[in-house]
Amino acid sequence: MNKYIYLTCNPEALVASMLPPESFGFYLSTGTKKRNKGQAIFFEVDLGKIESLIDLESLNKRCVAKPDGSPKSSVYLSVYKVLEIIPLSSLRSLYLTTDHGCVLELKKSDYETTGESGNDLHLYQELCPVSPMVASSLAPSVFLRKLTDGSTPIVLPKLFFVELKLGELAANPLSGSSENLPYSNIGHLRDCLEIIKGEYEKHMKTVNRIFSGELLYRTIDTGFYVGSKDEIVYYSYPRMKELEKLNYNFFRAI
Repeated sequence: MNKYIYLTCNPEALVASMLPPESFGFYLSTGTKKRNKGQAIFFEVDLGKIESLIDLESLNKRCVAKPDGSPKSSVYLSVYKVLEIIPLSSLRSLYLTTDHGCVLELKKSDYETTGESGNDLHLYQELCPVSPMVASSLAPSVFLRKLTDGSTPIVLPKLFFVELKLGELAANPLSGSSENLPYSNIGHLRDCLEIIKGEYEKHMKTVNRIFSGELLYRTIDTGFYVGSKDEIVYYSYPRMKELEKLNYNFFRAI
């Protein structure tokens, strides 16, 4: 049986498995006896590009089929600073699962910074290695660089985050419609966005300090970003009409 390597994001861990991505996602979100339910977000990792970073002998001894011949579901390889250590070039597809086990694959895509707008406000949910929700006037690539290049007192080695929808609030925080924005405490979000819009030197403000662990997939805007400084790996998220055609089961589940 093949061996797969996955980087899970909540909790952050490097995991080996004999399950292919869709089966692994179903296993993470429902458990082996279907007594557990919860979202999972994980990357497939190219084993060939991280062989020097892991104990291959231990991997080969522990990630083996069970006595009854069924595949080994998971073997933890690391639970500390995983995203920091793993090279970005080793990341393959990103997978999202619903709490009922529906899995959506997002492939890497080119990201053109020339298409970024410098006028609108943004809402980012950081996912790994930290997880606050942040309102910002910075476009995704600029936001990533700001937090990883050492120009601020708080520096991250790498950052994985997703851009969320703001609708009319992106241009008009106070009086724009918040219809179809299912965020808790929408008044606080409006205040955060208005502060950023009104202060020339303030580019980021924390909206929520603690991430519940459940991402509302219908609120995802442009997609997912992971990187450091000027190196970005991008996973575009389809619009709802595209998602319905691409993966109807996932669409129905969210």
